[in-house]
Amino acid sequence: MKAKTKSKIEVTFIYLFFLVMFIVIGYPLVWTIAMSLNPGSNMLVTQLIPENPTLEHYKWLFTDPNSDYVTWYKNSLGVAIANALGSVVLTSFVAYAFSRYKFVGRKYGLYMFLLLQMFPVLMGMVALYILLTTVGLSDSLIGLTIIYLGGQIPFNAWLVKGYFDTIPKELDEAAKIDGAGHLRIFWTIMLPLAKPILAVVALFNFMAPFMDFLLPRIVLTSPEKYTLALGLYNFINDQFSTNFTVFAAGAILIALPIALVFLILQRYLIGGLTAGATKG
Repeated sequence: MKAKTKSKIEVTFIYLFFLVMFIVIGYPLVWTIAMSLNPGSNMLVTQLIPENPTLEHYKWLFTDPNSDYVTWYKNSLGVAIANALGSVVLTSFVAYAFSRYKFVGRKYGLYMFLLLQMFPVLMGMVALYILLTTVGLSDSLIGLTIIYLGGQIPFNAWLVKGYFDTIPKELDEAAKIDGAGHLRIFWTIMLPLAKPILAVVALFNFMAPFMDFLLPRIVLTSPEKYTLALGLYNFINDQFSTNFTVFAAGAILIALPIALVFLILQRYLIGGLTAGATKG
């Protein structure tokens, strides 16, 4: 087989693969958008192309007195922002310590981080609930945020520590010769060069509270403290609930803050990669 023909076949299979993945990923999204624009509330009468599209479901979420959607949105945004910023700060310090310091227990501490990632989060749900109840933080957004922050440290620390290891230690030594201490090296050298990986950490941890249902379901009991995933579930969890179109509208709006944060962090990600490529 000629190399040109083989190349065309490979490109064809690549395009077919992307087409299949686009259908698998895009079809549920298109169906959800169509459902949110269909009049009525029953999923069984939903059409992929609505004959009479309407925005009444979006309007209901923000204007109906029986809707707590705005409250859930504020709760999710607050937890997501705190989780993203807190994870970046905590992970940066932990990863820097494991990457640059030599101390007793460093090796086994890394092994412990790796070991913790092997167990599903579900195993610790009961213990986490008992812990929050003991310290008086059950049914609290603060308690939920603390669990998110603590639970993300092992994976994020491994991720950022690996990136810190790629930054030459000669930069640290040159800064020490100029009189810089560890904190100044961390702030002026390590963090600017680590913008790409920190942007990834911030984005993933911002997304988590919007997507997670299980942990808020266990921790939160008051409707006014629900996050979006938990609140929207109440639209369809009852036996006689048929608010599928409202559920779809609420689910679509979840993507707005995530998309906005992605666009903001993408700029820093590209800027960090460019700076790292041009500086020796």
